[in-house]
Amino acid sequence: MKAATVKELKQELNKHSASKLVDLCLQLARFKKENKELLTYLLYEVADEQAYIQSVKQEIDDLISEVNTKSTYFINKSARKVLRITKKYIRYSKKKETEIELLIYYCEAISNISYPINRNTTLYNIYKRQIASVRKIILGLHEDLQYDFNIKLKSMLK
Repeated sequence: MKAATVKELKQELNKHSASKLVDLCLQLARFKKENKELLTYLLYEVADEQAYIQSVKQEIDDLISEVNTKSTYFINKSARKVLRITKKYIRYSKKKETEIELLIYYCEAISNISYPINRNTTLYNIYKRQIASVRKIILGLHEDLQYDFNIKLKSMLK
């Protein structure tokens, strides 16, 4: 089965009634966990972005606390898992400020693992890539926000 384009889907959805759209959304929510998480964000958490950021930070902390530091393999695997989950939550929000804040927090959390980050090349490269990504995103923001986030980034890097 070939999937329809976004434009075709939009045209088709415009033809349906509100109750039919609700049914379609509920079907999507039952089909996949990510769809349900996205609907939860859009319905409940989009109004209070700071509370959303705090809840994601709490989840990052919980996941980092579960990292098995006995082997570099498990540290790397856990770091990639936490990054994948963080990026998923960033995709829900689509706000650059949220993305920067969560990536900076992720980098802080990774650097606070009991294992020295600079002794593990893979982990250090993940860390450097995220810092580079944050710097690139900061350049696209308003000057005031650039200044604020650059201060936060510099304080984190020290």
